[in-house]
Amino acid sequence: THWSVCSAVRSRCVRLRVLLIKTSSLGDVIHTLPALTDAALAIPGIQFDWVVEEGFAEIPAWHPAVAQVLPVAIRRWRKHPLQTFRDGEWRRFKARLRETRYDLVIDAQGLLKSAWLTRYVQAPVAGLDRDSAREPIACHFYDRTYAVPKDQHALQRVRQLFARALGYALPAGLGDYGLDRAGMADAPELPYLLFLHGTTWPSKHWPENEWRALAERCNELGWAVRLPWGNAEEQARAERIAAGLEHVAVLPKLNLAGVAKVIAGARACVAVDTGLGHMAAALDVPTISLYGPTLPGKVGAYGKGQIHLCASGPGAGSGDRNKSCFDGLDAQHVGTQLEALLLAGEDA
Repeated sequence: THWSVCSAVRSRCVRLRVLLIKTSSLGDVIHTLPALTDAALAIPGIQFDWVVEEGFAEIPAWHPAVAQVLPVAIRRWRKHPLQTFRDGEWRRFKARLRETRYDLVIDAQGLLKSAWLTRYVQAPVAGLDRDSAREPIACHFYDRTYAVPKDQHALQRVRQLFARALGYALPAGLGDYGLDRAGMADAPELPYLLFLHGTTWPSKHWPENEWRALAERCNELGWAVRLPWGNAEEQARAERIAAGLEHVAVLPKLNLAGVAKVIAGARACVAVDTGLGHMAAALDVPTISLYGPTLPGKVGAYGKGQIHLCASGPGAGSGDRNKSCFDGLDAQHVGTQLEALLLAGEDA
C-alpha cells in the first residue's frame, strides 16, 4: 500500500517534522521556497529543517516554515578532506542530523551528493525517480520515488515533488516564496535602481560598455542607481560603470543578508542570469533579466513583475560557458524596457 506520511502523522496528532536537503546553488535554494509555502498551507504546523551549503545558510531562515538550518560544507570539505576529518566537522554534522526525529526526509536536489546525506537520518526518504532526477543513481537511496516531468520550470518541479511526497494537491497559480519584502528592506533615503552585474559564467556577462550606456541613460533621467559587488573584479567593473556619474554609486562590500536588504529596498533591478536575480524575483522586486547563453524557460527568474530579455545573435541560448553571445540586446533596448517597467509600477 502507498505510505502516506500525512495520514500517519495526523493519526498521532503530532506536528509533522521534515528534513529537507537542498544544498545549492543560490538559485536552486531560492526556487525551493514556494514549495515550503505550499506545504505550510496544506499541512498546518508542519516544520522543516533544511540542510544547505554554508554560504547560503541565511536564506532558509527567512521562511517561516523553517525551524532549523543545518549548514553543510560539501564544497569546502571536498577541497580539504583530511582536515575535515581531523577537525571533526563531518562527525559533528552527522551527529546533528541524528539529533532530531523526523517523519520524512525530502531530497529536493536529486544528486548523489545530496542522496548520500540521507543515509544518516532514521526516517523514510522521498525523492525524484530515475527518469526525473539529475543523477539517476540518487534514487537508490530513496524509499519513495516520484515522477516529475523535466519539461517545466525548476521551481514548479520542486513544488510538485513536495505535493506528491506530502500528499496534498498542488495549489494553482503562481508560487509564493513566503518572504517578507517590507520586513527585510531598509527604508531608503530615495528610490533607487539596482544593477546586478556579477555572475559566474564568462558568457553570462552583459558587455560592460552596455552597462555603462544604461547607467548614463539612468543618470540623465535623474534615477539613482546602485551597484553591489562580491569580489575585486566585480568591484572594479562597478567602479568603471559608475565613474563620473552623479546619480550612480558603488555599494560597500556586503554579505548575502546585506545584499538581500538592498534588493528588497530597490525600486527595480536589472540583472544578468545570476542567483541574485532569483533573489530579486523572490522578493517581488520588478526585474529585467538578461539572457545570452541561457534560456529562461526552465530556470529563469520566476515571479511577479519579471521581464526576460533574450539575445538573438549567434550562440544565443547555446549553453556555452565562455563565448559571449549578447548580440541584439543593447542598452537602448534594455533602457526602453526599464522605463516601461517603472511606468507600469507607478500605474499599479
